[in-house]
Amino acid sequence: MRTSFLLAVVFAVALGAPLRLRAQDGPNLAGSWVGTLDVGVKLRLVFNVQATEDGGFAATLDSPDQGARGIPISAVIVDGSSVRFEVSAIAGTYAGTLDASANRLEGTWSQGGMSLPLSLERGDEPEAPKRPQEPKPPYPYRSEDVQFANGEAGITLAGTFTTPAGDGPFPAVALVTGSGPQDRNEELLEHKPFLVLADHLTRSGIAVLRYDDRGVGGSTGDFPSATSRDFASDALSAIAWLRTRPEVRPDGIGLVGHSEGGLVAPMAAIESTDIAFLVLLAAPGLDGRDIVLLQSTLIGRAEGVEATRLEANAKRQAAYFDIVENEPDTARASASLKALMTADLASMSEAERTESGLTGGNTDALIDRQVAQVNSPWFRYFLSYDPLPALRKVTVPVLALNGTLDLQVPWQENLDAIVGALREAGNADVTALPLEGLNHLFQTATTGSPTEYGQIEETIAPQALDTISGWILERFGR
Repeated sequence: MRTSFLLAVVFAVALGAPLRLRAQDGPNLAGSWVGTLDVGVKLRLVFNVQATEDGGFAATLDSPDQGARGIPISAVIVDGSSVRFEVSAIAGTYAGTLDASANRLEGTWSQGGMSLPLSLERGDEPEAPKRPQEPKPPYPYRSEDVQFANGEAGITLAGTFTTPAGDGPFPAVALVTGSGPQDRNEELLEHKPFLVLADHLTRSGIAVLRYDDRGVGGSTGDFPSATSRDFASDALSAIAWLRTRPEVRPDGIGLVGHSEGGLVAPMAAIESTDIAFLVLLAAPGLDGRDIVLLQSTLIGRAEGVEATRLEANAKRQAAYFDIVENEPDTARASASLKALMTADLASMSEAERTESGLTGGNTDALIDRQVAQVNSPWFRYFLSYDPLPALRKVTVPVLALNGTLDLQVPWQENLDAIVGALREAGNADVTALPLEGLNHLFQTATTGSPTEYGQIEETIAPQALDTISGWILERFGR
């Protein structure tokens, strides 16, 4: 659930050692099995199977287009020409039949309420996706690895500080990541959005600090127990550090927040007079509950899920959220969530369970994971947090951008709410722009579905990059 705010994908990365599994008599499956799943966009899947000394298999699953690798396959069942892979970590199942050559499987992938045809052939791992915008050294600017303290939290944050060529002082920004444990580059699906953004801004004459989330990379602290409020504290520490740098113009320091970072930035801005401006990228203007429910419906629709199933899923989610919002005791909330999720599972038909991958011995573990996610400190805070009260106090210049194909933070509802709140604040310098044809990551997209993110070579559309740098320099350039 947490990753669904920044990135709702078909697969969740669940790294772990591959399991050694017994197989019934049948052909040797050892090798890589490669196929393409059509979920509105094309997703390549690779099943990596190794024979073990005890006659079983060790197997993992990769989804290269989504940057998901090494997902453990929990069961491999071979019965004559029939082969079944069970992937409990993502509640997915593949069932197929080998052809006479034993080099091709024809079958079905089932997960998340969908069953889709999938053919697999023995082959090699696909080439890594191209990322043409990713900068390579030597850079035409200065770059240094730095550390700074958040004294309030008792942690140290690690990052990279880039400054333009020349003497300065320069306007500067700190970049605030979206939800989930993110490194300083906000890396996901083999894209590095913050590296690309920082490179563009620094080449344009703007100093940039990007840093690892607490508990990630070189930063200390505990990420799982942190909330958006804690991330605002980290952003304020980044601002305080920037003010110590002689290369930085002290009256030209701002925050650039993406997704959840766009929620965090206004929280920080109303607590510090050192923040001169905000750039909000795909920022929420609705509370977390509305965001998640709307997001789930739009993404499901884009991926071809039936309307009746989407309605049923929304009702289930709403019921889970009611428990979390109405029961402050986490232990009692966990018990109630597990009971309701178990009852929901029991009410499903066998066909629905099979389609959802909720078969075999994976259901208890799956429910426990879902309970832990929905009942986590971060999600509890996010679910009920309303960003509008903070926005109504922001009077510094604001640039708010959303892509018109953003299915995770839909532009119309959220941008309208943000602009309305800033107007209530009497803010005289607000620029709000929907960027046509861009998705949640500000890539040029076709449908906006998160399943496209890894397949698109572009990391951030030049239109978005130029809009951000131009807006900052117009107000705080030399």
